[in-house]
Amino acid sequence: MRQIDFNAKKGFICDMDGVIYHGNMILPGVREFMEWLVASKKEYLFLTNNSGLTPRELQQKLARMGLDVPERRFYTSALATAAFLKEQSPGCSAYVIGEAGLFNALYDAGITMNDVDPDYVVIGESKSYSLETITKATNLVLGGAKLIGANSDVSGPVEGGIVPACRALAAPIEMATGREAYFCGKPNPLMMRTGLKMLGCHSEEAVIVGDRMDTDVVSGLESGIATVLVLSGVSSRATLQTYGYRPTIVLDGVGDIVKEAEKTLKK
Repeated sequence: MRQIDFNAKKGFICDMDGVIYHGNMILPGVREFMEWLVASKKEYLFLTNNSGLTPRELQQKLARMGLDVPERRFYTSALATAAFLKEQSPGCSAYVIGEAGLFNALYDAGITMNDVDPDYVVIGESKSYSLETITKATNLVLGGAKLIGANSDVSGPVEGGIVPACRALAAPIEMATGREAYFCGKPNPLMMRTGLKMLGCHSEEAVIVGDRMDTDVVSGLESGIATVLVLSGVSSRATLQTYGYRPTIVLDGVGDIVKEAEKTLKK
């Protein structure tokens, strides 16, 4: 198996769901990993495809678990979506199915809400998703609005199972309209480039840590970043056999990064 010299890496891009926590439960080894990042003076960024929460809400969520992480250390697919739309069409309008994280990011980017003749229909994770909202979205797309998804995750881990995520929620609109959504979150290279810029790192100086082959590992492969697949979320060793590509290294959880770094120092 290939190896990574974690001591030599400057920046760590970490997923959250299935890597740092499940639901409201912190995962084993996370405290040790966070202490090692700080003690080793590593740059780090929590890059999450969850569009529902704002960076401040994510910071407070980790604080409730006993982790003190500054708000600037978070970047979400909602922020990536807002940045993309602001770049593509400054001052545009959108019909949005999503939660506070997505709405706040879009408002902050100068994008207005419009359910009559919007430039875009934007889909994120949503607890208020219904036949009424997807019918509205479908007809707005047929009327000329462009379809955007915050991320391409099909599902996400929750305590007791999984929950349908953004791509699954966008699929009925795609099927009904025959239009494909453009997804802004991982593994979109635009989001990865922003992450590297925020860390002040080049791709060869960074590591991406995640629990998904289809977003986290692909993100690293396509951006030239070393990849760590952790088995604390949705993936297992059996999952690896269903893909035609491999992560750089597979570990049980983020606590093993600290152990690997200590082993390297002893050599």
